[in-house]
Amino acid sequence: MLRVYDGDLQSASGRAGAENEFAQLAADSAAKPTDTSLLLRLAGAAKALGRDAEEDAALFRLLQLQPRHLEGLFQAADLYERRGQSAIAAAVYRTALQSIPASAQLPPEWVRRVQTARAAIDANNGALERFLGERLAEPRARFAGEPLGRIDKARDTLLLKRRVYRPQPSFLYVPEIPAVEFFDRALFPWLGEIEAAFEDIRAELMAVMAEPGASVQPYIDLKGQVAGQWAELNNSRRWSAFFLWREGEAFAENQARCPRTMAALEAWPRCEIPGAAPTAMFSILEPRTRIPPHVGVNNARVVVHLPLVIPKECGFRVGAETRPWVPGQAFVFDDTIEHEAWNNSDDWRAVLIIDVWNPFVTAAEREMVAALTDGVNAFYGELPDYIRPQSK
Repeated sequence: MLRVYDGDLQSASGRAGAENEFAQLAADSAAKPTDTSLLLRLAGAAKALGRDAEEDAALFRLLQLQPRHLEGLFQAADLYERRGQSAIAAAVYRTALQSIPASAQLPPEWVRRVQTARAAIDANNGALERFLGERLAEPRARFAGEPLGRIDKARDTLLLKRRVYRPQPSFLYVPEIPAVEFFDRALFPWLGEIEAAFEDIRAELMAVMAEPGASVQPYIDLKGQVAGQWAELNNSRRWSAFFLWREGEAFAENQARCPRTMAALEAWPRCEIPGAAPTAMFSILEPRTRIPPHVGVNNARVVVHLPLVIPKECGFRVGAETRPWVPGQAFVFDDTIEHEAWNNSDDWRAVLIIDVWNPFVTAAEREMVAALTDGVNAFYGELPDYIRPQSK
């Protein structure tokens, strides 16, 4: 920890002791110019004496040698605050917090310091947001007809109002594909044809659910005892599915029960991956049920939701963006970006889910992804449920 002179600076002898300590540390640091512990102690001694310039110089040298030195960053931020330079202090605090591992267990003293840093950052971000609003008003007006959503998200990320999420597929990652949480509908011109059949699709779902012993099955159906995020939903009807296709396998009996849905899905450009896709299903979420944050298997394919039965208090998050489901209005998202869903109502919720190729993957890449996945499945054969990643 930082050593600060704790003698009586009000007395002549106390002041002399602090000056002597500072001089000794300055000499030691000059002899060992790369010793960061000496530089930190020197900065502390300068702070105790109120020597801002010497404190600044010692911290500058320290942070040149070790830019992520946590104690040094916090003292530098404190120095800027004492100088009334709150914006720079907040920027330094932000760098300091980024240096703390997410899994770090902080002692109580550091918890308090982190809270102080976050408060300074929040206050500064509020001032910065107002400042940027004024500065960006003129160019925003000039480009009023242009799509500026990406810039708004960039601003919110800068202001720490929006986290950055990236694709993290559990099986196959195709690099250099744009990371898009929710896709532009214009990339999927056939969506309108499926939406036009919303009433028919919903009616067939309601007929399936009205039958005694409706042939829905738990969506999570891992074998054996399961711990972790899926323990609560494993082999549970709280999240269940009525499959038309599952991982490339057609459920002929279920398809026969939903002829109008099958007719609507003729517009669907199916993602064909042996043993992995296509999948089409009615996804049923029981009341007071939450699907925990998770990721899909392969970012070469993306997922479509057509909301069918949506009570109030339901929601869906992909990455940093949360959206409601609106009955009859489809959307497409990258399920390899962390996502979660919830139904906080007293009624069940239902969505038609299908998968399609990522629009940024070429025809040749699609065939290669299918061949690659098929090859992995052939090599490994049947893997136990607890093995991750899986290709399905």
